[in-house]
Amino acid sequence: MSTLPDRAGPPISPAGMAALRQRYDHLLGTERPAIVEVVSWAAGNGDRSENGDYLYGRKRMREIDRELAFLARRMKACRVVDPARQEDRARAWFGATVTIADEDDAHRTVTLVGDDEQDASTGRIGWSAPMARALRGAAVGDLRRVRLPAGEKEWEVIAISYPKEV
Repeated sequence: MSTLPDRAGPPISPAGMAALRQRYDHLLGTERPAIVEVVSWAAGNGDRSENGDYLYGRKRMREIDRELAFLARRMKACRVVDPARQEDRARAWFGATVTIADEDDAHRTVTLVGDDEQDASTGRIGWSAPMARALRGAAVGDLRRVRLPAGEKEWEVIAISYPKEV
């Protein structure tokens, strides 16, 4: 379980998959039926070419259908990986929370998550991001060089942790 070949599909945590499923269910069970109701009501009001509710409703329905199709493809393609079950906890793999330090001894903590779960403002970086690719397989004490838009930077791995198994 330590390496994740790309051909097996992009990794996602159980929580990330649950969030995708929740969004899909909300769109399909709540938003889409509400828009269908508005469009049906607006269609009964006569001339559809100048009916704002009808035109907006149809546009919104297409957006929802596109997002539903995207979410369905994504959920089918992604591979759920539970970081708490990682066997090699001495190295940084999917789901690891890694503390790194740069040349100026500025510390930063990041968690390696699926691309659908990434949020840089909370330190969650996507599995295919340059920083995550550089940290894959790193152990405490390893130096990793990362090519960023601002230039190349070297980081030392200070600590690695994983969530506890429930």
